[in-house]
Amino acid sequence: MRKTKVGVVISDKMQKTVIVKFERFVKHPLYKKYIKKATKVYAHDEKNECKVGDKVLIEETRPFSKLKRWRVLKKIQ
Repeated sequence: MRKTKVGVVISDKMQKTVIVKFERFVKHPLYKKYIKKATKVYAHDEKNECKVGDKVLIEETRPFSKLKRWRVLKKIQ
């Protein structure tokens, strides 16, 4: 089973590649407060259909390049 994540497209300036940001909540080890952490990943967008602000479902896949290890499955919004 491959990992899937839901994130927001923050850049679509490259050809067939988008940068997707997804957030998670992590508990601070000392203060026990939940902190919002963000991760940016490069995702392969074969049809160049995603635009900035789109909510997308991405899936982990084989390496497409030096940085791309995710693929866009579908646009949610």
